[in-house]
Order: sequence, then structure tokens, then C-alpha cells
Amino acid sequence: MLSQLGALFDPEGFIPHGYCYLWLPEVLWLHVIADAIITLSYFTIPFALAYFVKRRTDLPFKSAFVMFGLFIMLCGFTHVLGIVTIWTPIYWIEGVVKAVTAFVSLATAAVLWPLTSKALALVSPSALLVRSREIQTELRRDIMERQLAEKALFEEKERLRVTLSCIGDAVITTDIFGNVTYLNSVAETMTGWTSQEADGLPLPDVFHIVNSETNETVFNPVELVLQNKQTVGLPLNTLLIQRSGDTFPIEDSAAPIRDQHGEIMGAVLVFHDVTHAHTMAAEMTYQASHDALTGLINRREFERRLEHALQTAQQEDEQHTLLYLDLDQFKIVNDTCGHIAGDELLRQLTSVMHADLRSNDTLARLGGDEFGLLLENCASGTALRVAELLRQTVHEFRFVWQDRVFTVGASIGLVTFSDAKETLGDILRKADAACYLAKDKGRNRIQIYTADDTRLAQRHGEMGWVGRIQRALEEHRFVLYAQKILALEDSPDAGEHYEVLLRMLDEDGKLIPPMAFIPAAERYGLMPQIDRLVVATAFAQYRRRHPFGSALGTCAINLSGASVCDESFHKFVADQFSLYKIPPAGICFEITETSAIANLARATALICQLKDLGCRFSLDDFGSGMSSFAYLKHLPVDYLKIDGGFVKDMIEDPIDHAMVEAINHIGHVMKIETIAEFVENEAVLVALRRVGVDYAQGYGIEKPYLNECLRT
Repeated sequence: MLSQLGALFDPEGFIPHGYCYLWLPEVLWLHVIADAIITLSYFTIPFALAYFVKRRTDLPFKSAFVMFGLFIMLCGFTHVLGIVTIWTPIYWIEGVVKAVTAFVSLATAAVLWPLTSKALALVSPSALLVRSREIQTELRRDIMERQLAEKALFEEKERLRVTLSCIGDAVITTDIFGNVTYLNSVAETMTGWTSQEADGLPLPDVFHIVNSETNETVFNPVELVLQNKQTVGLPLNTLLIQRSGDTFPIEDSAAPIRDQHGEIMGAVLVFHDVTHAHTMAAEMTYQASHDALTGLINRREFERRLEHALQTAQQEDEQHTLLYLDLDQFKIVNDTCGHIAGDELLRQLTSVMHADLRSNDTLARLGGDEFGLLLENCASGTALRVAELLRQTVHEFRFVWQDRVFTVGASIGLVTFSDAKETLGDILRKADAACYLAKDKGRNRIQIYTADDTRLAQRHGEMGWVGRIQRALEEHRFVLYAQKILALEDSPDAGEHYEVLLRMLDEDGKLIPPMAFIPAAERYGLMPQIDRLVVATAFAQYRRRHPFGSALGTCAINLSGASVCDESFHKFVADQFSLYKIPPAGICFEITETSAIANLARATALICQLKDLGCRFSLDDFGSGMSSFAYLKHLPVDYLKIDGGFVKDMIEDPIDHAMVEAINHIGHVMKIETIAEFVENEAVLVALRRVGVDYAQGYGIEKPYLNECLRT
């Protein structure tokens, strides 16, 4: 066998084309070995391609790979036959194989050429690598952006969660079906449900609300939001029933939650406890209608109830009575023991008076030590008995303060009203007039208002002046007149001396004398305002009348008793001097003897304060009281104005003449100059010169003339 094989592959034996290798065996084996290696490679490559095609199911151009693998395998067969035919002449087989190989190669070429353009269109590996890197970069960027977005979303969600847990309002969110999805901590506290417990429950199970007045269930606000797709609020008087059964008033609103496309995805309900607000509102309402000191209703609320009673009297023919009470001797308690004692007295008296009243009677503190009592459906006879009972109760009351005992009284004005066409102001003015007439008659008494009482009519008339005076102040309808004060002995340095006199113009521009409106202004506390207006205007006029560098004049200005008692008046005058830059020595303030004696300590203090500024002072109407001389030494004035009642009749009446002489003599002894008022003729003027009076004033010397309109 081995010998046969050896003969078959004998390199020196006969080979069909062995003549090519007969003399070179090495070349023969070179060809054989090379073809063997090529054959091995050609048979291996198709299997590799087949494995590759099988693994890459998504591979394009699979047919090209199959054809190419078949072509390579057939090429391997041609090399095998090339080895075999060296020793065995099977050329037909070799030719057939080569023909098949040629056919397959042509088919492969036919397939490959059309695919070349498509293959060229494919991205190159380097481009794929670059693109791959770009994609990786984009992916990393997208991942980073996604991470940042997730972080921002988490932070926003956490911020929202913390915010919702920290705000004072309760917040509940629901899904589109009205089921609870979230409760913040306040909502958990107010409802009694935790967010986990309430999750998925219908809102009414967690948020149960009723009307506080009817106790009926209130509509679900979230349901309305989901139906109407707009914000809604709860009606007033809504109570939230907590899980435990406790209730408290709330206010709320509900709004839809929308997605990025504007579609509703749920609702949010925001509400808060208004118990404190309701309490504060009730307290504010109470404070607005009640007096803080006594707990009684105040003037505003009293007038509202009185207005209602007036309407019922007119519409339903009912009779009501108003009592206006003013305490007597209350000022003594305030002045001697202080306002704390006065306040305590008012509180105790309030309690005492309440005990005598019916349940439907209305007692109010109108201000200071004044009270009002409305007796509805009460005729005058019954009202008078109630008033007398109150008067006795107050009079018999003893107020003890720091081992001191005080007795007070009550002056009461009583007015009955029924279907008469009267206003609230009319009723109050009548009651006030009756009350003050009770004081004028001796205090601690009752005065019934009657239309034919002349003193009440006068008092009522004074009250009517209040509104007219206030309107005149607002509309600048006050004017200043000036009247000369004549020096009876010629003095080159005396300068101009005059007194400014106040007048009021009515709505038609007619002049109203001071005695028509001054009593009402004094009684109703308007004089301080009028005095300040007069002072400011007189100072302004003085500056124009006596410019810098001119001779110094003296302007006399009257002050009321109210301004004398006003502790801030001194500062006001000092401010006016600073404002108008006029010399204080040119101003002489006048106060009446009556007001000075009534407020002696305060009058003395004011005189000293203003004299320290450089002003002068005159004591007006001196001699009208028997105690005038006793008080004079306590008042450091510069002038005495002798009461005109003595001056005008001093020619005919020797007693008046003697009074003028006495006053003039006392004044000069005290180094005080004298001024005689009401000098109406030359005879009186001559008599005054003989007596030695320093100045004279009156119509016999000069009638008052319009100085200048007052302007604020």
C-alpha cells in the first residue's frame, strides 16, 4: 500500500505535465504545499462568513456574503484538483469545477457591482466611530440633563412639600374623580385624617362641612370645580366637622389643577380656621358699639338705637322717652383723687343704675360723665318715675376712695317723643337742653322738656348755634373789628393802642354780634378753637399793620375762660410768635375778672407764662364782683379795665363815680394802669380825665371798624 502511494506521488515518476518538475522536485512540492495551504484557507473562509451571516441577523446584503463564500469554496476545490491532477489526469472534473467556479464568480461579480454604490453609501468605520462618540457624548449630556431635571424636579417637589407643610392654610388635593391625593400638615390637624389614611378616599369623607345656621351639609366645592372647571369658594357661615366631631368655622376656595395641555387633572382645596377672626370681629364690633370703661353702649350705638326707636314711633304710633343724665360733682372726684378714681366711680354707678332698669331699656355712656337712657314703649308718667328712681339711686350712692367718701347727684333731662316729625338731632338737643336747665336750677333734679318753656327755648336756641358756628369756622365767616383805646394823657411814646373784637357773618353775609353766639360757643366747648383762630389772625394782621421799623403798637386780644384753663395754650402762643416774628410786647391779652377768679390758679400760671414771653395782660370787666380787690393782688396784670356799668353812668350816679375813683386809685397803688370802658360821650371823657384814668374806650371815642377778614 505504501509502495503504491509512494508510486502515486513519486516526484520523479511520470506526471502528465511532470516534465515541468522532473528535474526540480523542490519546485513541485512548493506548488503542492502552497495549493494545500490555499485550499485550507479557502475552505475556512466560507465557514467564517456563514457564521458571521448567521449571527448578524440584521446584516444587509446577505446574498453577497453567501455568493462570496460559495465562490471562495469553489476556488478551494480548484486548488485541490490542481494538486490531484499533478499525478492523476482528471482534467474533465477539473474543468467542470473551474467552469462552475467561473459561473459563481460571474454571479458574485454581478451581485457585488450593484451593491458597491450602496456599500459606499454606508458610513465608514471611522465615521461610525466619530458618530458613536458623538452619540455617547449626547447620551451623557442627555443623561446629565435628565439627572439635573430629576434633581430639580425633586427639589421643587420637596420645596412644595415643605411649603405646603409650613403655610398656615390647610391644603387638600384630589384627582379628577374627587378622591383625596394629598393633605398637608395643617389639613391633617383640622380634619383629623392623615394624608396616608385619606389617600384615595372621596373628599366628603375627609372634608365634611355644614352650614353653621341650618346645620345642613354644604355642597362639595371640589365637585363644583371639576364640573364647572373654574375656581369656587365656600359660602359664609361654613363649619368643618373634624373626624373627632369637633367643629370650627372655616373659609376656603377650590381651584382646578391642569396639565401642560390645559386639561383638568384634579383640584386643590385651600381653607383656614377663622375662629380667631370671628372672635376678633365680634370683639371689634363690640368695641365699636360699647364704651370700654363701663361696658355700656357708646354714643354711636345709642344714636343708632334711638334713630330706630324714632322710626318705630313714627311708623307704629309708639311713644318712647329719652333721659339725658349729667352727673353732679363728678369733677370734684376727678380733681381731688385723679382720673383713676373718676373711672372707678363711673363703673360703680353704672352697676348701680343698671339694677333699676327694665331688660329692654337701653343705658349708654355718651361721654365724660354724661349718660343716655332710652325707655321704649314708655309714657311720660312711667318715665318720670324711672327718672326719679335713678336720681335717688345716684344721690344716695356713696363713693369711697382712700378713706374719703363722696356724694354725687344727677341732673336729668326728660323728653318724650311719639309720632311727631322730629329728627334724631332734635330729640338729642331737647334732652340736652332740659338736662342743662336742670343744672341751672340747682342740680340733682329732673327737668321735663316742654316746648313753651322760655328758658328751655333759650337753651335750645343756643344748641342751634353750635352747627352755625362750626360752619362759620369751616367757611371762614369770622371777621375782626378794631376799636381804639385812647390815652388820656399825651405821651409821644405811647404808640397805637387798640382792641380786636370778634364778629360773625351769617350765610347771607349779615353781621352777627358776639353776644349772639359767644354763650353757645362757651357752653359747647368751641371757644378754644375760636380763640386760637383769633390769635393767629391778629398776629398776622399786627405784622402787616406794624412792619419792622415802625412805632410799636399795642393790640389787645380777648381770651375765654376755656383757653385760660387750656394747658397747651401757652405753647400755641409761643409758636405763633415764632411763626409771625412779631414783638411780644405789642400784644396784650385780656381775660375777664369772672373767668380769672373762677380759675385763679390756672389764670395766674398763664399770665406768668405769657408775661415771661414779653406779653402784657389786662383784667377785663373789673369791679363786677365784690371780691375783686381781694383777688387782684394775686393776678400780675398790667391793665385794669373798669367795668363799663360803672363808667357809663358815673356822671349821674355818685356811687358809680366813687367806684371808678376807687378802682383807679387801687390800680395806681399797685402800679397797674386803668382803662375805662363804655365811654359814650365827651362829658364822661372829661370826668375820667379828672379822676386820673389812664385810657378810655367806647363809641364816644371811636366805633369799631372792620380790621380784616380772618383767614386760617
